[in-house]
Amino acid sequence: MRVLVTGANGYLGRAVVAALETAGHEPIAMVHTAESSMHTATRVADVLDEGGLRQALDGVDAVCHLAGLTRTRKSAVEPLRYFRVNAGGTITLLAAIAAAEVPRIVFASTGSIYGTPERQPMTEDLPDAPQHPYAASKLAAELAIHAQAATGNLSAVILRLLNVAGGVDPDPTRLVPRALAAARDRSALEINGDGSTVRDYLHIADAAAAFVACVDNMPRLGKPTRYNIGSGHGTSILDVVAAVERVTGHHIRLVHRPPASEPAALISDPAKAIAELSWYPTHSDIEYIVRDTWHNLERPESRYR
Repeated sequence: MRVLVTGANGYLGRAVVAALETAGHEPIAMVHTAESSMHTATRVADVLDEGGLRQALDGVDAVCHLAGLTRTRKSAVEPLRYFRVNAGGTITLLAAIAAAEVPRIVFASTGSIYGTPERQPMTEDLPDAPQHPYAASKLAAELAIHAQAATGNLSAVILRLLNVAGGVDPDPTRLVPRALAAARDRSALEINGDGSTVRDYLHIADAAAAFVACVDNMPRLGKPTRYNIGSGHGTSILDVVAAVERVTGHHIRLVHRPPASEPAALISDPAKAIAELSWYPTHSDIEYIVRDTWHNLERPESRYR
């Protein structure tokens, strides 16, 4: 199947392109600029340019839509930009998909749409309660996909992911790369509060495999499906630090900052995806994630150009 991957030059996008190719599909990387370095067929387009999108969709059988803005805190400062790109870009893409008569889309969304539910792990039947513009813009995109699928002309899957980690992580602000950098440089690691905050860490290979599984198991037209994609296990900040110390053999000195205003725990329940997609998070043990990230951190040639 020929699959257009929007946001293909990003952290997750590159992994999805590689996973599709390994699975025997023909991925086409949609990038924002011609300068992007990809090792597969590439088409240049912007998610806000319907004409460019229609050209990028020529001959395509399905779309994995990953392009978008993802910074939670930045979304509070630039909410309109986030809605324009995440929601508006998805609507523009849907219009182009309809014009090109492409019948399938898999959308990368976020588990943060659930807000801060007391019940953990989070299942798909929880109500939506986005607490920042990033999550709200992704929910708006989901609603547009649902509405378009309801016309009977689109098969759609929405994947709500949480904390993707591992591999060649280009974001030094995320916890795992920060903790590894502190171990490597013998510097202090600043954390919020006492380190008890719990998150669900999903290896990037498992996240990419979920997109392939969806492409291989698309629902029938008019019946969009949503899956929570995560490890199903909670890992605290202190758990991550301990894993980094074991993997690197270096002690990390912690500096405790005031607690942040954030949920105490966010854990995804992937049971539905496991049951229906023949998918399983096989690489998402925190020690494996840390070891894999450390290995790539120590290989400068693996960094993105």
